[in-house]
Amino acid sequence: MSYPFDLMELARLIKQWGRELGFQQVGICDTDLAAHEPALQTWLDNQYHGEMAWMSRHGMLRARPHELLPGTLRVISVRMNYLPAGAAFASTLNNPHMGYVSRYALGRDYHKVLRQRLKQLGNKIQDWCQEVNFRPFVDSAPIMERPLAAKAGIGWVGKHSLILNREAGSWFFLGELLIDLPLPEDPPQQEQCGRCVACMTTCPTGAIVAPYTVDARRCISYLTIELDGEIPEALRPLIGNRIYGCDDCQLICPWNRFSQLTDEPDFSPRTVLHTPELLDLFAWDEARFLRITEGSAIRRIGHLRWLRNVAVALGNAPYEDTVVLALRERLGDNPMLDVHIRWAIGQQLQRRDALAVSVQTAQQKRLVRAIEKGLIRDA
Repeated sequence: MSYPFDLMELARLIKQWGRELGFQQVGICDTDLAAHEPALQTWLDNQYHGEMAWMSRHGMLRARPHELLPGTLRVISVRMNYLPAGAAFASTLNNPHMGYVSRYALGRDYHKVLRQRLKQLGNKIQDWCQEVNFRPFVDSAPIMERPLAAKAGIGWVGKHSLILNREAGSWFFLGELLIDLPLPEDPPQQEQCGRCVACMTTCPTGAIVAPYTVDARRCISYLTIELDGEIPEALRPLIGNRIYGCDDCQLICPWNRFSQLTDEPDFSPRTVLHTPELLDLFAWDEARFLRITEGSAIRRIGHLRWLRNVAVALGNAPYEDTVVLALRERLGDNPMLDVHIRWAIGQQLQRRDALAVSVQTAQQKRLVRAIEKGLIRDA
């Protein structure tokens, strides 16, 4: 089929328009993901998707983007950096009195930001071509965005299953624009993880069960965001103070030495979520939760799961009377929440008892040393 315009020139313009719209990179690939279908089926067969029923419900449709928009010939893949300046990773993660929110969720909901920009990009293409069909996606439909991004040259799939880019690390969002034009394709990047398994060994819950394979049922992001009910008791101590998502596999990755900070105002951290005190977060009523998380990706988990996550973090915090009191005051609000509150109280009391034994032991040791030195008569 011939076109009244130069497809190569259009591809160049698409990348230029993408940069003007705030995307740091734009790549183009075909829709063939057949090579990924066996691994996807194995992942589903192993139940690694946990309670995310939509994963299994859509099955192989995820590997067939052309079925989402009939006539699709190419996928335009984009990335947008989200890492804010002053991310305060260490100061938050290392302070058990604070709650850690995954850095992608500190600002405005990325779904809204990227989808709007992708639609604008599609409209620019449509205006230039006069007639074209397109459909934007941002983690909002059964589509394998990471294999597509790798195929489009955005980066390669790391062993943590995220896309890595040698100039930008992995602190970026992905989005896709399906289109019915045979645009020239971009070459993929060569994988450059080598023998490194830092992401696998640092995962607090051992969720990366094999290179490129994540068992969502153990992943802290899944447990704190996707899981609707009780967090398995054995995994609660491993969550630490992470109350929404987890960034550990990215923090340890050597390629993130080259990560780029975002200049997107929508991704600027909300102060109240950046380095928050756990006790303050646990005191939020639903109205305050909804008000503070308006326009944020966090709102989707709801107030109940928010309290569940904070309760687990409080259970992992150092013993304080005020923590136990705050936990007890919430008992009776909800049966599922009560399970986590009782666990957290139990953890706090165990820590108190262990602290008391430690103090008593230290006192006894000091007494023995004083007797040995003759400072105290041994009656």
